[in-house]
Amino acid sequence: MSSGLTRVRSLPVSSTRSSLVALTLGAIGVVYGDIGTSVLYAMKEVFGSGHVPFTHDNVYGILSIFFWTLTTIVSVKYVVLVLRADNHGEGGLVAMLALASQSVKDRPQLRKVLLVVGIFGTCLFYGDGVITPAISVLSAVEGLEVISPAFKKYVIPLTLVILFGLFWVQKRGTAGIGQFFGPITLVWFVTIAVLGVSHIVHHPEILFAISPHYALGFMWNEPGTTFIILGAVVLCVTGGEALYADMGHFGKKPIRLAWFSVVMPCLTLNYFGQGALLLAEPEAVKNPFFMMAPDWALLPLVGLATMATVIASQALISGAFSVTKQVIQLGYLPRLQVLHTSETDTGQIYMPFVNWGLFTAIVLAVVMFKSSSNLAAAYGIAVCTDMLITTVLTFFVIRYAWKLPLALCIGATGFFFVVDLAFWASNLLKLFDGGWFPLLIGAAVFTLMLTWHDGRSLLNESLRSDALKLNDFLEAVFVAPPTRVEGTAVFLTAEPGNVPNALLHNLKHNKVLHQRNLFVTVRSHEVPRMDAQQRLEVTPLGHDCWQVIVNYGFKDNPDLPSALATIEGEGYQLDPMMTSYFLSRDIVIPTIGGGMATWREKLFAQMHHNASAAAEFLNLPTNAVVELGSKIEI
Repeated sequence: MSSGLTRVRSLPVSSTRSSLVALTLGAIGVVYGDIGTSVLYAMKEVFGSGHVPFTHDNVYGILSIFFWTLTTIVSVKYVVLVLRADNHGEGGLVAMLALASQSVKDRPQLRKVLLVVGIFGTCLFYGDGVITPAISVLSAVEGLEVISPAFKKYVIPLTLVILFGLFWVQKRGTAGIGQFFGPITLVWFVTIAVLGVSHIVHHPEILFAISPHYALGFMWNEPGTTFIILGAVVLCVTGGEALYADMGHFGKKPIRLAWFSVVMPCLTLNYFGQGALLLAEPEAVKNPFFMMAPDWALLPLVGLATMATVIASQALISGAFSVTKQVIQLGYLPRLQVLHTSETDTGQIYMPFVNWGLFTAIVLAVVMFKSSSNLAAAYGIAVCTDMLITTVLTFFVIRYAWKLPLALCIGATGFFFVVDLAFWASNLLKLFDGGWFPLLIGAAVFTLMLTWHDGRSLLNESLRSDALKLNDFLEAVFVAPPTRVEGTAVFLTAEPGNVPNALLHNLKHNKVLHQRNLFVTVRSHEVPRMDAQQRLEVTPLGHDCWQVIVNYGFKDNPDLPSALATIEGEGYQLDPMMTSYFLSRDIVIPTIGGGMATWREKLFAQMHHNASAAAEFLNLPTNAVVELGSKIEI
């Protein structure tokens, strides 16, 4: 009996451990790909800048700054503090924004400001999303120059070919190759750790640089130089914010376990190994990472580095798809075509417009900047601004959602705000050397998002001002009802309680009314997902008519037929073969002196025209959709 009980109890433990190991391995591949490949260029940019002379104390000081930057920003801020701010298990700037805005919903002006700030931070993600794959892949391929200077002319073409292959394969999905991401990235981390140890053993005293007094001493003696090089030091935390964004996929524990058991130790060993190499061979500054390797290992190392940077870039591309889909459902971008690349995993999506838009911008970055060093000048401002915004939003979450004392909230976030501000201010020095590029991308996306959001508000106001009340309209119609035909009609309307234009056009042209009529409004909420019991709100209107509100979170996959099918459980019958969906395809007409500047109204009208069909976004069956057009002035 006891042995039987032991077996029954040990199975869940073993299964849990196995699941934890699998999730931790997955987190190593997806979450930490970017920060894992930062060893390719971070140290090179700090010492290659020419601002830091090669002295024993300076090398120790820089290594100490690297270690404590990783500790402060990644270990303490993100892993310990920010990971606690989960929005129903989800993370990322959009989830943090939703959490912060909900916590101050009783302060409408403050909420409005936070929404604008948070959306701006989301826009900067796209700027970072252009620079990071470009600098990562380019820095890996530049390892060929260490093998032979003759390879230099092939670096940019080969980089572009690799990037094209990466973006081309997106439409096929990554479910098949995704299982190799974790193991390959783990091999990468072990490799960079071994490279570091191979040089540390010749100068073991380099490990004393872990002591913070070396960092403090460098900053005290060289305050001006410290401020300047912070713009390069920030490269060591490239992609650090991803560990919060991917919390929903892996959970807090695997992300924390991966960081403290594998990622941070391996990064530290490699950076300290690079420092030991530079003390012994200052000329290695031109590419300290690849010059750590013996000649026979250079070509395999370039291949492994390229695979690691491609995996890191893949995680960012998938993140761009996910963030865009979330922003669309929050109402800040028009509907875009979303293709599911996996039959089992709903999170595996492909967005053609986002994919090729990112690729075009990345190609432009590679061709314009031509080297990882030049791209390093473009990196930093966007990510540091995002870090600042994350810190600010965290304050409002812990103060107003968690109800912690004000002094504790200021103490918890104030320190990180000062650190982030120092890095941000240093990166401003790179504004005219390339920092303008990701900011320009972020500003362009921000303009699109605000224009769409404001345009939708004007459009809804115009619809409301001209709309008839649904209850009154139905009472008037059923005084002398039109011919009723078999089946169910689903009329989509932006505002519950108003008569959909599609209903008016249907009565005008077809002069019939279906036996059953559902007036459906789809609403998106500032939570990741809505529970099944919160999905539908059904209100009877009489005469076999119902008002239905369908609720989705910003990470839900809208599927209107599936949602409406659950109405059957409330005493209704919805036969898919006898159901038609009526949509109004509005044509927006800009007007002079309207609610927005003329150019913004024209931009909104074009975005509205190019938006993918609501039928596709809501997963409606194409053979059951009827679209009726109307013109609306804003």
